[in-house]
Amino acid sequence: MNERISIEEVIRLYKIDYTFLDQLIDSELLHPETENSVRYIIYEELPHLERFANWHYDLEVNLPGIEIIHKLLSQMEELRSENRRLLQNVSKFESWEDAEF
Repeated sequence: MNERISIEEVIRLYKIDYTFLDQLIDSELLHPETENSVRYIIYEELPHLERFANWHYDLEVNLPGIEIIHKLLSQMEELRSENRRLLQNVSKFESWEDAEF
């Protein structure tokens, strides 16, 4: 089982509004687990929550802006991974062309 923290504890520790956290969950930016009527955030999602809270509270980015920024950053990371994979394939072909028969 993944390590997790209750939503009430997240709100207390990070000093964020319950409505903001609920909006992040409703927009599927966070994916809580529920057990015995208690909702939990998985530790792996805490960096995302911190980033979203910083954007919202420090930079005054609204929820639609957070969604767009998150989507664009995710797409950039996917493109970087794809680029790395393609470069590895190109280097394989380059070494194959240099081979003597």
